Amino acid sequence: MLSSPPRDGKELRYILATDVGSTTTKARFFKRGEDGWRYVTSGEAPTTVEAPYEDVTMGVLNAVREIEELTGHRMITDNNDRILMPFDGKKGVDLYLTTSSAGGGLQMMVGGVVTEITAASANRACLGAGSIVMDVLALDDGRLPHEKIRRIKNLRPDMILLAGGTNGGSVKHVIGMAEVIAAAKPRCRLGEGYSLPLVYAGNIDARQHIEKMCCNDFSLTMIDNIRPDLDTEVIDPARRAVHELFMEHVMRQAPGYTKLMGWTDIDIMPTPAGEGNAMQLLAKAYGTNVLGVGLGGATTNVYSVFDGKFVRSVSANLGMSYSISNVLKEAGIQNILRWIPFKMETRDLQTRIKNKMIRPTTIPQTLEELIIEHAVAREALRLGLQHHKTIATRLKGIKVERNVGDILDQKMEETYIKMGSIGAIAGTGGLLSHAPRRVQSMIIMTDAFQTEGVTRLFQDSVFMMPHLGLLSTQYPDIALEIFKRDCLVPMGTVIAVTGEGKVGDEVIEVQLELDGKTVTKALKYGELCRIPLPERSTSHAKIQPKKGFDIGQGEGKMVEAEVYGGVVGLILDARGRPLKMPEDPAEKRARLLGWFKALDMYPRELLDRLGEGS
Repeated sequence: MLSSPPRDGKELRYILATDVGSTTTKARFFKRGEDGWRYVTSGEAPTTVEAPYEDVTMGVLNAVREIEELTGHRMITDNNDRILMPFDGKKGVDLYLTTSSAGGGLQMMVGGVVTEITAASANRACLGAGSIVMDVLALDDGRLPHEKIRRIKNLRPDMILLAGGTNGGSVKHVIGMAEVIAAAKPRCRLGEGYSLPLVYAGNIDARQHIEKMCCNDFSLTMIDNIRPDLDTEVIDPARRAVHELFMEHVMRQAPGYTKLMGWTDIDIMPTPAGEGNAMQLLAKAYGTNVLGVGLGGATTNVYSVFDGKFVRSVSANLGMSYSISNVLKEAGIQNILRWIPFKMETRDLQTRIKNKMIRPTTIPQTLEELIIEHAVAREALRLGLQHHKTIATRLKGIKVERNVGDILDQKMEETYIKMGSIGAIAGTGGLLSHAPRRVQSMIIMTDAFQTEGVTRLFQDSVFMMPHLGLLSTQYPDIALEIFKRDCLVPMGTVIAVTGEGKVGDEVIEVQLELDGKTVTKALKYGELCRIPLPERSTSHAKIQPKKGFDIGQGEGKMVEAEVYGGVVGLILDARGRPLKMPEDPAEKRARLLGWFKALDMYPRELLDRLGEGS
C-alpha cells in the first residue's frame, strides 16, 4: 500500500473508487466540501484484462483520465503509471479503493453431505463472500460419482468449499465427498502450475483424512465447521477464508492485479460483495428489512437483510442480454406474454429475445421493444427471488436422531422472507438504472416481487453501490453520507393490499395529509393509482382495507403509517395478492393498458396506438 489514510476519515478530502468489471471499468470521484461528502463525477473505459493489453491497471487509468478531463483535478502521476496519493494540496487523492468482477468474478463449487443442510450452509457462505456458485454437489443430489467428477472437471472453478458432518459424528460421508473432489483433480481457469484452493469446513474429526487425500493436488485450508451441530450454522469463518484466498490465489493470477493491489488503501473486494455491503448499509440507514436486486446482463443477484440476517443469491443464468433466452426457458413464454399489452405471436417474441441474446449491447428502439424487455425483466426478478427464497431458509426444530438416514429425510422450513415485513426494496443494474422513466423500474420491481403492505422503493443512481459498500468497511459514516445523498434515488412508496376479490368491489380507502389538506382515495379491486408526493416529503396515511383484505395487521384492520415521497411518488395498488391476470387475452391487454396509463409509465399516445391494434 502506498499510503496510510487517517482511520477516522476527518482529514480526507478526495476519494477515488473504481470497479473493474468484465467489460467496463468504472471510476467514481467523491469530494468533501463545506456541506459534507458528495459524489462529483464518473469516468468509464474498457477493461484491459485480455490481449493485447493484459493489464487491468491500463483500464483503471483510462477511466480515471476521463474524470481528470471532466474536473481538471489531477489524479495520475506524471509518469502515468499509478494513482497519485496522497493529495498534496493541488493534485492527487487521499484514498483509492476498488472492487472487481473481471474475468467473471469468483467462481466456486460447493460440496456437502446433504443438499438441504451442510451443502446449503456452504452455499450461503460462498454467496456471502461475493462468489458465483457454479454448482452444489452432495451425496443425495441424485448424481453418480462419475457424473460429479465429470462436472467438476468441466466447470474448472476458482475454488471449492467442502463441508459436511457434525463434530463428533460420522466422518465416512464427508470423506466420500472429498474422494470425489480428489479424483476429479480440477484444473483452474487462471495461472499455470496453480494449486486450486480447497477450503474444508466440515467435521473436525475428518481433517486428518482430508489432508492426506487432498494436500498434494490442492491448496488446502482448514477452518471451523460450518455446521458444528445440526442446530447451529457458523458461516462467517468460511466467508472470510473465501475472500482471503480469492485475494491471495485467484485475483493475483489476473494480469495487472498484483500492481493494482499495490495501489489500493483497502483490499480489493468482489463487486457482488460490495453490492451486498451496500444493501446492508441501506438496512442500517433506515432501520428496516431490505430486499435488493442487481439485474445484470448475465446474472440476477438478489440480496436480503431480514431481522439482521444477510443473505445473497446468484441466479447465474438469468439476465437481460447474454442470459435472456434462459429467462424465456425458465419462465415460460406465457408468463412473459402476460405482461405485454398488445397482440404478439409466440414465434415473434422468441425471435426478438434471441436477437437480444446474440446482440447483447443493443437497446430498445421502439415502445414495443421496451415493453418486451420490461416483461422479461419482471420474470427474471420473479425467478431470482424464487431462487433466493430457497437459500433464505432455516432448519426446523431440534434433531434428536442424528444418523444419516434422519439427516437425509430432514426437510427445510419454508423461507423466512415475508414480503409484508420488507420495509424497503432497492434495485441496480442497467435496465433498472437506465429506464426512461423511474416509474417503470418501480413497477417492474413491484410486479415481480409482489410487494405487500407499505414498502419504500429506491434506485441506484449511477451504479456506485459496490464502491460505497467497500468504503463502508473502513469509513462507514462517509459511505452512509454519500449513500443517502447521491447514491439512492428515492422513488416513493407502494401501498399494496393482500387478498382476492371481484373487479369493481371496493377494497381499500386511503386518507392522506397533503399540503395541509386531507385527501381521501378509494380504490376498487384491480385498480392502480399514482399520487404525486415529492422527494423528502412525507404524509401520514390512514389505510383502511375492506373485509377480506389485509394491509399487514389482519383482514379489515386499519393501518396508520408514514409514507415517503420520491421521484415517482405514492402508488396505491389494489390488484390484490397474489396478483392474478384475466384469462381472456383481450381483457388482460386492456387491464395492462389501463395500469400503464394510470401510472404514466409510457407515452400515452403510443399506448393508444398499441391499444388500437389489440
